[in-house]
Amino acid sequence: MKVTPARPPVAPQRPQVLEAVGDRRVDTYYWLRDKENPEVIAYLEAENAYADAVMADTAELRDRLYREIVGRVQETDYSAPTFYKGWWSYTRTVEGLDYEIYCRRRDSMEAPEEIILDANELAKGHEYFELGYVERSPDENLLAYAVDTDGSELHELRFRDLASGRDLDDVLPGVYYGAAWSADSRTFFYARPDAAMRPYQILRHRLGTAAKEDVLVLQEDDERFELSVESSKSERYIFITSSSQVTSECLFLSADAPEGELVMIEPRRTDIEYSVDHQEDRFLILTNDGATNFRLMAAPVSSPGRSSWTELVPERPGVRLNFIDVHRGHVVLGQRSDGLQRLEVLHSLTGDLHVLDQPDAAYTAFPGSSPDYESRVMRFFYTSLNAPWSAVDYDMDTRERTIVKEQPVRGGYDRKDYDTERVWARSQDGVEVPISLVYRRDLHRKDSPLLLYGYGAYEQSSDPMFDSNRLSLLDRGFIFAIAHVRGGGEMGREWYENGRLLHKRNTFDDFIACAQHLVAQGYTVPDRLAIRGRSAGGLLIGAVLNQRPDLFGCAVAQVPFVDALTTMLDDKLPLTVNEYDEWGDPRQPDYYHYIKSYSPYDNVRNADYPALLVMAGLNDPRVSYWEPAKWVAKLRAMNRGAGAILLQTQMGSGHMGPSGRYDSWREEAFVTSFVLRQLSLDLGFIGD
Repeated sequence: MKVTPARPPVAPQRPQVLEAVGDRRVDTYYWLRDKENPEVIAYLEAENAYADAVMADTAELRDRLYREIVGRVQETDYSAPTFYKGWWSYTRTVEGLDYEIYCRRRDSMEAPEEIILDANELAKGHEYFELGYVERSPDENLLAYAVDTDGSELHELRFRDLASGRDLDDVLPGVYYGAAWSADSRTFFYARPDAAMRPYQILRHRLGTAAKEDVLVLQEDDERFELSVESSKSERYIFITSSSQVTSECLFLSADAPEGELVMIEPRRTDIEYSVDHQEDRFLILTNDGATNFRLMAAPVSSPGRSSWTELVPERPGVRLNFIDVHRGHVVLGQRSDGLQRLEVLHSLTGDLHVLDQPDAAYTAFPGSSPDYESRVMRFFYTSLNAPWSAVDYDMDTRERTIVKEQPVRGGYDRKDYDTERVWARSQDGVEVPISLVYRRDLHRKDSPLLLYGYGAYEQSSDPMFDSNRLSLLDRGFIFAIAHVRGGGEMGREWYENGRLLHKRNTFDDFIACAQHLVAQGYTVPDRLAIRGRSAGGLLIGAVLNQRPDLFGCAVAQVPFVDALTTMLDDKLPLTVNEYDEWGDPRQPDYYHYIKSYSPYDNVRNADYPALLVMAGLNDPRVSYWEPAKWVAKLRAMNRGAGAILLQTQMGSGHMGPSGRYDSWREEAFVTSFVLRQLSLDLGFIGD
């Protein structure tokens, strides 16, 4: 009979001295890094058993939450179809099955369906399954697909003959994200990572040949840079980009000549970034060269270097250009202004530029599946905190829009029942930080339970997007809020610059300021305030808990980057050297001491920490499992509070968590039940 543990497992303390730049630290849980040590695995399993025991009394609640989440989903559904090269292509899901099925129909959606890839069949026998990419060949006769079966993000690449439905003999192991077909549909370019999971090689594979015969096209030896490969939307060129966090360069070759020589567009220069796509006789170049918030340039294909660049769209005050989607006669610009992700269209002949009008004051819009370079119709996806996702076709000449598909939400969802708000908090240095909120319209907002989410790194923005899973909290009287802290990209490039390197602490100060503002304005109170973050957002959670453990009722940190200093000192780990531009190189004393000043693991102290749920993945190549494991062990040893500190490790997955949608929904139910339990809330619905 299994014995339920009454107390948390205690990790033995085995001091390890760590020295760098003249500083000496003692890490008592360093031994947890040894994944091959059976004692480590036993400890993680004991932690999982303890978490299960603590959460045992929420089993009924979790089941109810899971049924709510699933009950809102149209389990048998399909994506908005796209028409290209004579085929209507789409994915669909089936009730009871975890993964998407890739399908197509010839000429008409009334034609017989062809299943070109069923991920459910591929996933059989695997605890974890993820498709890294699915790429149809230019002639639409072949399919390249990359499969990860353990969460390590190392993929096995295979090729399928779509006429027969059978895979070719070609099998390429150890493949990373990024791919491009040549025009002849017989040659395929792919990326391979080094031991530190840095994609450093681009190889060329000829169908029908052995993997060992693949040709090395480009190798990047600078450990700060990584390589990516992709086709132009026109399918006429293949681009290989080498990029660090703040510097990039791009080379190209004709898709008609896959064995040709690579041509450099513009050699790298420190702190200069650019990305490239093709339009007729020119390349379009989005760059921060001479423009902090980026501008759009053009250069002839025959002379693509910087000396030939001409400006199409200049830098504009308060507008950050962040991507382009190229059509033959138009360019769709993704731009961020007033903290929102917007779309605007540039007419290539007239130079006319217009922003797409949208129905909500606060929203997110970005291009979707628009593969047809020749088309004047672009597809974009639209959402807000209370508007479910919709796919919209937009005629860039007539400005007419057609809603192709709206995300169904079962159970009678009405967006009019939910209000959204944008408020501003004043950070420690006087900077105003935006907060997005959503709640039920009939909620009495005084001192409500509130979940505050944050990220704040890599210039990635936490945009206001709909999530039906969130309704289980909102319908129980919660407010959901996003703190748009510095380090993200919500307010332009300066917003990012002022939240990285030696300005990183602004991220944490901003988040604390947002929490304090929400309390001061009566939205919530500390013992009803839950916080949540993932990956770099988990670092944020760890840092603010050390600074203000009294401000929060509970916290959730998923795959959290909490052992920042030790990790950044280990150049053999994934995402270390090529992230010096984000966090700093701790081999330099100023960066060492600055990172040490906020690294969550290094700053755990004797304090009353709130209840905390920490989630990890044993095969995580981005945030090693031992970071959250060490952090939890140290927190337990120093915590003076009474709240539970739980560690749950997925023993067969990686950074992205469970791969199947049903397991993902169960994980969300687990997280939600933890928050409700720790805040000791009435579990009924508003209006019950």
